[in-house]
Amino acid sequence: MKATNTNQRIIVFDTETTGMNMTGPHYEGHGIVEIGAVEIINRKLTGNTFHVYIKPDRTIDPEAIAVHGITDEFLRDKPAYADIHQEFIDFIDGAELVAHNASFDTGFMDYEFHKMGASIAKIEDICQVTDTLEMAKRLFPGKRNNLDILCSRYGIDNSHRTLHGALLDAEILADVYLMMTGGQTSLRLSSGNDDSTTATSIRRLATDRKVLKVINATADELTAHQDRLDLIGKKTDVIWRL
Repeated sequence: MKATNTNQRIIVFDTETTGMNMTGPHYEGHGIVEIGAVEIINRKLTGNTFHVYIKPDRTIDPEAIAVHGITDEFLRDKPAYADIHQEFIDFIDGAELVAHNASFDTGFMDYEFHKMGASIAKIEDICQVTDTLEMAKRLFPGKRNNLDILCSRYGIDNSHRTLHGALLDAEILADVYLMMTGGQTSLRLSSGNDDSTTATSIRRLATDRKVLKVINATADELTAHQDRLDLIGKKTDVIWRL
């Protein structure tokens, strides 16, 4: 996996499927029923998303319905993958593509490409692919690293995730990805008795909020601050000097 360029256009995405093949390639004989993707530019969620439900060429396994809640009846009037292929490619083209357990999702994408015709490229020919599961394994070796656990570890609220959903999971994963690659707002320290670690958490602010009032320190307050730092500096290095 290549190092992430923080100024690059990044697409975080997820898929839901008809199920998974247990005796061969995980995607073989199955299909995608939902794609969700969100855009990050300069480490900020832009609000630009891609979301579509897809009518597959087979019925959905009951085990898959239990995971994502998408039924054959719901998908009856939805487009086939071929109908939305170009729109999806246009959305991700040239971006860094981020997914959790990326080989699962890209395997299904490549399989959909294959079903359309041999001339269709693989997704890695279109985008650099980054796997947040592999990132998490390096950051937290020997620990479980599914999306729910990562949310708990980084203090990200996913209480609204009662079922898997491609767009919802992409939005949650975008927060996780930003935390894993250096995002910060508040600090949460490990208590030592759980699976958490020192981490920061994202709190999204409304874009239409009022401008915050800035209250500058007075001259006396600045002097008091420097005096306190001088006292601390007699015992240790000081990193808070103005």
